[in-house]
Amino acid sequence: MGIHNSPSMGWNGGPGVVGGPVVKKLVRMDVPAEKYPNFNFVGRLLGPRGNSLKRVEATTQCRVYIRGRGSVKDTVKENKLRDKPGYEHLNEPLHVLIEAEFPADIVDARLNQAVVILEDLLKPVDESMDYFKKQQLRELAILNGTLREESPSPSPHLSPSVSPFNSTGMKRAKTGR
Repeated sequence: MGIHNSPSMGWNGGPGVVGGPVVKKLVRMDVPAEKYPNFNFVGRLLGPRGNSLKRVEATTQCRVYIRGRGSVKDTVKENKLRDKPGYEHLNEPLHVLIEAEFPADIVDARLNQAVVILEDLLKPVDESMDYFKKQQLRELAILNGTLREESPSPSPHLSPSVSPFNSTGMKRAKTGR
């Protein structure tokens, strides 16, 4: 007896994704860097070792690209790359591109989910009130092994767990080391 897979079955025998043709969409979000020149938007978006951006991508399953003036860490390098093929975006103001490739019935929902998360990250907050930045600094201290607990019982939402991107869950981008 053989097993017959219907078109709505996935490769492992489970239900496949039924949602019509796959559609690729791109959304551009401008970063208010001109309005807030002293706010580190790129650092806030990336987070420690790029983990905040990886988390957004893992949550939404969309690709997120930081583009435009200020998207390259080294300004001398950015100036050298500015008019080279593939780096035309460096002549534009700082912005974020969100790319999604999903069945037509869910692509907009995924893009909207990413936009909502990124809009929250792109709201400048006074440093003393910036809970997100405090979380990022804490994560960086954990990654570097320099975390010192101030109180004997840390709050449950700030557990000193290892970053989820150190494990097999997410792979880091190659840095040339």
